[in-house]
Amino acid sequence: MAARVLVIGNGGREHTLAWKLAQSRHVKQVLVAPGNAGTADSGKISNTAISVSDHSALAQFCKEEDIEFVVVGPEAPLAAGIVGDLAAAGVRCFGPTAQAAQLESSKRFAKEFMDRHGIPTARWRAFTEPEEARGFILSADFPALVVKASGLAAGKGVIVAESREEACRAVQEIMQDKAFGAAGETIVIEELLEGEEVSCLCFTDGRTVAPMPPAQDHKRLLEGDRGPNTGGMGAYCPAPQVSKDLLLKIKNAILQRTVDGMQQEGTPYTGVLYAGVMLTRDGPKVLEFNCRFGDPECQVILPLLKSDLYEVIQSTLDGLLCAAPPLWLENRAAITVVMASQGYPGDYAKGVEVAGIAEAQALGLEVFQAGTALKDGKVVTSGGRVLTVTAIRDTLVAALEGAKQGLAAIKFEGAVYRKDIGSRAIAFLQQPR
Repeated sequence: MAARVLVIGNGGREHTLAWKLAQSRHVKQVLVAPGNAGTADSGKISNTAISVSDHSALAQFCKEEDIEFVVVGPEAPLAAGIVGDLAAAGVRCFGPTAQAAQLESSKRFAKEFMDRHGIPTARWRAFTEPEEARGFILSADFPALVVKASGLAAGKGVIVAESREEACRAVQEIMQDKAFGAAGETIVIEELLEGEEVSCLCFTDGRTVAPMPPAQDHKRLLEGDRGPNTGGMGAYCPAPQVSKDLLLKIKNAILQRTVDGMQQEGTPYTGVLYAGVMLTRDGPKVLEFNCRFGDPECQVILPLLKSDLYEVIQSTLDGLLCAAPPLWLENRAAITVVMASQGYPGDYAKGVEVAGIAEAQALGLEVFQAGTALKDGKVVTSGGRVLTVTAIRDTLVAALEGAKQGLAAIKFEGAVYRKDIGSRAIAFLQQPR
């Protein structure tokens, strides 16, 4: 037990990564930059104030602190080239290079790449002029109702319109009103696909693809999938809508084909590859790629990892994933529910005291903190999504019940959360076969 590792980020995903790495017998300490209240002095885990935007100072810090490897949680540092910069300075970093991360940082790049490699996706066109975009929406021979900012917009740059008029208004919002800033200078307009959406993630060393159990995220704020889009209000795993055969099909037609295509184009992809997939009548199709763990998918997938995450990351970095593919817990299900600040995804108050975390943990639940800070020794809110409660049980029904007990135990003023996370999967499982 000698290794020290560094996790970059401050959300629930990063708390989960640190928690899982800390379970490894190889790991002595997990540093998190900048971290949150949940990663401040918790067993092997502690926060560090090192800047993550100054890559040369970060590399120097990693050498001085004897950091074995760096794990990058969010997309922005990946798009900014943190992996290449640290690697050039001799520091191992888990994640794709900036070039490979274009699969997420440029939706236009991703769509062109999928077309080149025969990866199934919605029909689309990219635009830099609002008039041309509106003309296309009105004249396309398919429902061109999905309007996306091509650049990074913190998971919120997609508008799914219900009519052509609404799609035209979305063009105005993104391109002229600059709703997502520079991310919307180029937009992608896509065909609206019908079906169930699932999150299919894998570890990859640039050649081998090791799929994770499929999950499903819930983007809308309110129960019954109503209200505004958020960064995600909860998730469950595994998604029973994805059979073993279908997962194999997704692995071969989407994940492996993507990794092989990146290799052929001279931009090998390593780290976590995340495909948001729509299960259509014509088979699975890619909605988007992410170049890292999702949030809150990370909080529901990693607790089901049976293998040592430190060992999985080392074998990924060493290009040896085929020799030691990760193992997952069998016959277990996980549900994670986000507790958010009142007003999220709009404006919300900060500094609201959070109580009951220890009580939820005493029920055998995991609480992963996100928008939290410490103030006078107490946990207070500091973000829109404050924390997630994760229950790991034998069935999804039992996991949902467990999560609800945790939600009842944790209290902060104005807390917003959904009680129906996973209900679609439970309904699916209860259908007569």
